[in-house]
Amino acid sequence: MSKFELKLPQMGESVAEATLTTWLKEVGDTIEMDEAIFEIATDKVDSEVPSEVEGVLLEKRFNVDDVIKVGEVVAVIQTEGELESPVADTDVSDMVAETPEEPVEVLENQMAQVQEAVASPEPNFSSSERFYSPLVKNIAKEEGVSMDELEAIVGTGKEGRVTKNDIKAFLENRSKNGSAASNVPAKKDTEPVKEPKVVSKPASEKTTATPVHVSEGDEIVPLTRMGKLIAHHMVESISTSAHVQSFVEVDVTNVVNWRNKVKKAFEEREGEKLTFTPIFMEAVAMALKKYPLMNISLDGDNVIKKKNINLGMAAALPDGNLIVPVIKNADQLNLVGMAKTVNDLANRARNNALKPDEIREGTYTVTNVGSFGSVFGTPIINQPQVGILALGAIRRIPAVIETDQGEYIGIRSKMFLSHSYDHRVVNGALGGMFVKAVADYLEAWDINREI
Repeated sequence: MSKFELKLPQMGESVAEATLTTWLKEVGDTIEMDEAIFEIATDKVDSEVPSEVEGVLLEKRFNVDDVIKVGEVVAVIQTEGELESPVADTDVSDMVAETPEEPVEVLENQMAQVQEAVASPEPNFSSSERFYSPLVKNIAKEEGVSMDELEAIVGTGKEGRVTKNDIKAFLENRSKNGSAASNVPAKKDTEPVKEPKVVSKPASEKTTATPVHVSEGDEIVPLTRMGKLIAHHMVESISTSAHVQSFVEVDVTNVVNWRNKVKKAFEEREGEKLTFTPIFMEAVAMALKKYPLMNISLDGDNVIKKKNINLGMAAALPDGNLIVPVIKNADQLNLVGMAKTVNDLANRARNNALKPDEIREGTYTVTNVGSFGSVFGTPIINQPQVGILALGAIRRIPAVIETDQGEYIGIRSKMFLSHSYDHRVVNGALGGMFVKAVADYLEAWDINREI
């Protein structure tokens, strides 16, 4: 018999860890190839992790709610075959006789690791009233920054929050001066002693100054894990990007009339419903091809121009949370392919059946606030993207119609497009021209288009 170590697989380029939510197998259970062993959750998606071998579950390395890093061994499976290293069958005395110095070296290494762990304990973030982003937390853990050191760093972010640049500057000063605390006096030399307290405490002061009063009969509902992650993600986006909005009203009468004319035949032929979403997605993809500087990300002082147009499609879940599946290479799909992809992703999102790869690498996001009756909205940018488009409700309203014979008032189908964009890299002209290009594409829709 041999043992196989099942490790947490890579869940996406920006995902470094996941939370174990459910064990689907118990120790002693028989496991088939590709059978799910446990479920994990990241800040992007929930997913099952299958076995890569057949065998029997021998050991669980983590418990439910434990946070696991990518590459760590989660389970040990016993399989048929020879042991890779038959240490258990080897006489201990023989090992000592052959390699007398090896146990000493092992003990020395273990002692060094223990001393290092004691000298640099992991920060206990729950003990702080200050907000730290996941990126800052990861850097602090990896570099051995203590909680006292982290609390002493002067944050330059919104409400005194510590940014990536702040903690990197602290680490640079620490390495230069050879002392973990060397950064604190340096700050005091150039700034008043009370300045850090004034900068870093607004958030905590606001929390203590305005407590929520709970009356008798009020129901307290804890945030779900996904709800907490979404909340943190939204707050981080607001503190990262300079949000600006542009609004355009668009006449979609031709789109509405065309869809009404072809939707029945489309469903009979393709077995898929033709909603407005794939039409809007096609328009956005074409606008991104025309204005590629909306299809970018900002990394420090560098602009990353994305090669592919991958459209995120915000989808509401039954529990009220939100997930954003991604339509890869959206500009290369015809309308039939777009409709099938949109329907497939939306259905599997509602059934919590999306794969991790299907919610990553988005380059621009579209959200349909009109599905809930909203005329327009001001959506928050989905980091690290630089823009997001909100589709308002389609309404039949009286409007002035211009013709060669003059102007008259008629009933038209209209909607608002709300474009939020990152003003650090997207100026008002580009942001406005982009959303106008989407509107122009929809208003020029061919009523006789074949599908």
